[in-house]
Amino acid sequence: MVNTRRVTMKTSSNRRRFLATTASALALPYFVPSSALGKAGTVAPSNRITMGAIGLGGRGMGVMRGFLGRKDVQMMALCDVQGVHWRDGKWGEGRAKFGTTIGKQAVEERYKHNKPSGVYKGCDVYADHRNLCVRKDIDAVIVATPDHWHALQCLAALRSGKDVYCEKPMTHYFREGQLVYREVAKRKRIFQVGSQQRSTWNFRQAVEVVRNGLIGKVTRVEVGLPSGHDDVVVDDKEMREPPANLDYNTWCGPSEKLPYIFARHHRNWRWNLAYGGGQLMDWIGHHNDIAHWGLGLDQTGPTEVHAKNWTWPTKTKVYDAAVDYEVHSKYAGGLEIVISTKHEKGTKWIGEDGWVYVNRGKLDASNKEWAKEGFVAGDFKAYASDDHTQNFIDGVKTRKECICSAETGHRSITPGHLGNISAKLGRILKWDPKKETIKGDAEAAQLLEANYRYPWNLA
Repeated sequence: MVNTRRVTMKTSSNRRRFLATTASALALPYFVPSSALGKAGTVAPSNRITMGAIGLGGRGMGVMRGFLGRKDVQMMALCDVQGVHWRDGKWGEGRAKFGTTIGKQAVEERYKHNKPSGVYKGCDVYADHRNLCVRKDIDAVIVATPDHWHALQCLAALRSGKDVYCEKPMTHYFREGQLVYREVAKRKRIFQVGSQQRSTWNFRQAVEVVRNGLIGKVTRVEVGLPSGHDDVVVDDKEMREPPANLDYNTWCGPSEKLPYIFARHHRNWRWNLAYGGGQLMDWIGHHNDIAHWGLGLDQTGPTEVHAKNWTWPTKTKVYDAAVDYEVHSKYAGGLEIVISTKHEKGTKWIGEDGWVYVNRGKLDASNKEWAKEGFVAGDFKAYASDDHTQNFIDGVKTRKECICSAETGHRSITPGHLGNISAKLGRILKWDPKKETIKGDAEAAQLLEANYRYPWNLA
């Protein structure tokens, strides 16, 4: 990810890179794959979990490989709208290739000498995510496409009886997130959002320090996120025809079909609001997610949101997401969370008796004892996971809710959705966290809805 540093902890600092698949999520029949069922109607612990992956860009390939290395997982199928794609040397050394062709090679090489379940017929490849989702021999699905495809693909998988691991942010629009977490509850599915910081010791320890009251009553939380891009971030600035092996219309899917340009395609789609939410939405599912976790806000939200000091790209028309931004969110009891590009990256809780700061590879506090690994903060123990991928696998087997459930992932990014609306309209939004509605502002409330290009819809 741009502007992030490499760390030596168990969680990965790599960021996502997605490609999408096709068409809308229809109301597909609900079933539980027979391959997944044990006597109690859950995955038998001795059985492999069969999986499919949708979106094989840089991040999608990384997530897929993370599951591929597990002995209790068998990767059955992959889906992308481009067989081979790559990012140029601007983003790494040489050319890094991704896509279903590369993914298929990786999967089949993995099982070449150790064929699971006795017989391995190879890894299937699809261009349409629905063909993957309806397969009865697949238990769980990875969704690692660009943000604008997340909801439709998650819903297709859920309605087909699949458990889902979805990269963050969970959805592009607010209303999509509501539908996804409610569908998870309705179908009794297991869902993990890829907010992997929750599965790292220092974030968990910071949360326990706060939740055990060592810093006293928390009055303010500072969440630092990266700045956006004022100019294009690759050399190719000219609009041109998409690659011959890319179905660009399907890649755009439910969102606006803008003229193709590499500078807003692979990875760089994030900086255009048609496909992503800028750095705000790309990172809010990490550091604001931790802020919520430390305050016990996983099933609620703010009462007021105000976007302040937003700046926009001035050197290019290719990107339209904010460069710098602040989102001021007020919560019950007088608490305020301020998300800002001016804050140090990470999460800092400030209380009446001290403070705690956490980021990837770092834990600090007003009392240095609190920051020592293994420090016991008190009786409250946070949900313990040291491996985000394994936590999902365990959830599929045992049916225990994962550390970052669908509603948790949705709630942690809600201030970002509201912040974008507040910035667009230039006014404060009053929010009812129980009903999840904007009070007294019909124009703002309409912007919570998903705005899809025909013929895609959420039905």
